[in-house]
Amino acid sequence: MNTVYIETSIVSYLRQRPSSQIVAAARQLLTHRWWNDERKQYELVISQYVIDEASAGNPALVAERLESLDGIPLLPHAPEIVTLADEIMSLGVLPEKAQVDALHIATVAHHQIQYLLTWNCKHIANAKILPRIHELLVRRGIPIPIICTPEELLGDET
Repeated sequence: MNTVYIETSIVSYLRQRPSSQIVAAARQLLTHRWWNDERKQYELVISQYVIDEASAGNPALVAERLESLDGIPLLPHAPEIVTLADEIMSLGVLPEKAQVDALHIATVAHHQIQYLLTWNCKHIANAKILPRIHELLVRRGIPIPIICTPEELLGDET
């Protein structure tokens, strides 16, 4: 069974109030479809970074996000994750405010997780940024994870 790292944006879209914006509403629908129909085909994992981000904001939504994450195994922290995240940041492809995004990528790479599931297409699932990160991982001898959105990880029947 392949493993999927659930990045914070997934649980955020899962627990947001229905959006009137077309793109956000479509992402919510696709997230719910993946969560309800596909997630059982994978082993799910998260990190403390996901817990920390999901714990911020509206207390009612925080409770719902954390409830969705309940029971999902927490990957252990390792100092190598921070080192790799610093190397990702040193590439200059992410702004300083995206440090936690580099930590998500580094966590997945360090633990050799097959998939990183995210809706963060600005800093994580970004076709302009990923080639540079892939080059770094290849130089370090680390397998490249598949970074994708729920839409890309839905089954064939969708």
